[in-house]
Amino acid sequence: MDIFDEVKDSIDQFHQELSELDVEERAIEDFRIKYLGKNGIISNYFNKFGQIPNDKKKEFGKLMNSFKNEANQAIESLHQKLNEKQTKQEFFDYTLPGVKPVEGSIHPLSKTMDDIASIFQDMGFSTELGPEIETDYYNFQALNFPENHPARDAQDTFFVDDKVVLRTHTSPIQVRTMEKQKPPIRILAPGRTFRNEAIDASHYCTFHQIEGLYIDEDVTFSELKTTLYLFVKKYFGEDVALRFRPSFFPFTEPSAEVDISCFKCGGIGDDCSLCKGSGWLEILGCGMVDPNVFKSSGIDPEKYTGYAFGMGIERIAMLKYGIDDIRLLYGSDKRFLQQFKQL
Repeated sequence: MDIFDEVKDSIDQFHQELSELDVEERAIEDFRIKYLGKNGIISNYFNKFGQIPNDKKKEFGKLMNSFKNEANQAIESLHQKLNEKQTKQEFFDYTLPGVKPVEGSIHPLSKTMDDIASIFQDMGFSTELGPEIETDYYNFQALNFPENHPARDAQDTFFVDDKVVLRTHTSPIQVRTMEKQKPPIRILAPGRTFRNEAIDASHYCTFHQIEGLYIDEDVTFSELKTTLYLFVKKYFGEDVALRFRPSFFPFTEPSAEVDISCFKCGGIGDDCSLCKGSGWLEILGCGMVDPNVFKSSGIDPEKYTGYAFGMGIERIAMLKYGIDDIRLLYGSDKRFLQQFKQL
């Protein structure tokens, strides 16, 4: 093998090693010394220049200069890649104190639901759950809604088909419980519900309710008032006043809506933005269970009486925590949610 073949083999070896080289400072320096160092491969070939025949010196010189230039360019390129790599690597000082990770917090809706349920559970109420996709029978018919009631319209209810809906309240849980249990019955029915509402600051297409039902012999409206009075005092505070206003619901008779005195203005009203100057805040609806509901559930209305109540969790949470837009409860703005870390 003549010297030209040796140089060409060295060039092939150079390319092979270059392709496999780790872009690390020590590896690059070793590679440079091997080929471009004072005693490196390229210098040794140049030292043999005097042994080359005169008619081959020009060709040999051209080959070696090309080899040297390629090696210099390769080393320069490797250093550039190394600098880019080091620049991209994040500097981390391991002597610094640790960074505390961001902690999650309970959602205000979950907190409100849990707090309300806890108060009624202390009064002896158990919890029952039911399906969110419900039949027309349990959602309307068994609850004494007439066929032409506005709530059955598509503009108010999400229909899956003619006989299946997304439940508009958690009252179907009460009916299902009355079918499978004999009185006395004392239950809470919490869960998510759906209404075909135009979304704005005070309305949303989905929301949460918690309802209560108590059935036994000789249950009276006075017991209902006492139960709700105890709840309001426990949840909103001893200074909050309570009033009942006559109302109408298909599944209760008599029916009432319950207001509490505004805890922002103390019931004075004036220019209060929370109660709109009325001094009162509506929190729930209630009433004595209609005998027709008992009949549809197989309970004797001549023997048993009962009361029911229900409230919207979003409304209670908004009143409790001063939230002015229901959409905030369904967003994912961490700035909003972080305010409730101490709940």
